[in-house]
Amino acid sequence: MYNDTVARLTYRALLGRRRVLILLTLPVLLLIIAVAVRSFSGADDRAATDVLGSFALASMVPLIGVIAGTGAIAPEIDDGSIVYLLSKPLPRRTIITTKLLVAISVTIVFTTIPMLVAGYILNGNSQGIAGAFTVAAAVASIAYSAVFLLLGTVSRNAVVFGLVYALIWESLFGNLVPGARTLSIQQWALALAESTAGSGADITSDVALPAAVILLVAATGLGTWYAIRRLTVLTVAHDD
Repeated sequence: MYNDTVARLTYRALLGRRRVLILLTLPVLLLIIAVAVRSFSGADDRAATDVLGSFALASMVPLIGVIAGTGAIAPEIDDGSIVYLLSKPLPRRTIITTKLLVAISVTIVFTTIPMLVAGYILNGNSQGIAGAFTVAAAVASIAYSAVFLLLGTVSRNAVVFGLVYALIWESLFGNLVPGARTLSIQQWALALAESTAGSGADITSDVALPAAVILLVAATGLGTWYAIRRLTVLTVAHDD
């Protein structure tokens, strides 16, 4: 289920100089916003919820998920180098699960750490807000990584489709259209934040916690399963 060589190659691809700079941009921006908000308004629970929910969880987490999830496999498929990996005596399941674990670890590191630090800057974790959103970011990172890794196996325009989902569906429709919220990873993760934070945190999700947990598990599991199937088909196509 995990291969060190595949993991090392994937980490190298994801953490190259240019990609790391891209990955760092949003976390650095979050910290700058947190410092600015704290300077102007002081420790404010409402401001902390707005910043961590409306910017960090709604935009930063899915965008980093796009970069890590699609970047774990899509470039190799696009340039054909995946053929060399597929020629090795490795189960396709191992390739996908290894790349998924790498994408998850990268996404979690680049989202949860700045989320927690920003939360403490904003209000010192009053009402458990920083911790709640950190948990939500970690769980969302897992689901985003699986979904965007799947996109990397099914489309040559995975990054484009991922950005459309992250910026338009999650950030726009997921916040404005009530019906769309039930199909939003952000809202599912927000349900965990709501259940984890204190009663005065004013965090609300349109999805009930049991449904959110089921949907998060389903998105991760189905995304991983279908990515394995797609990679198997890709192997057959090249062999033919």
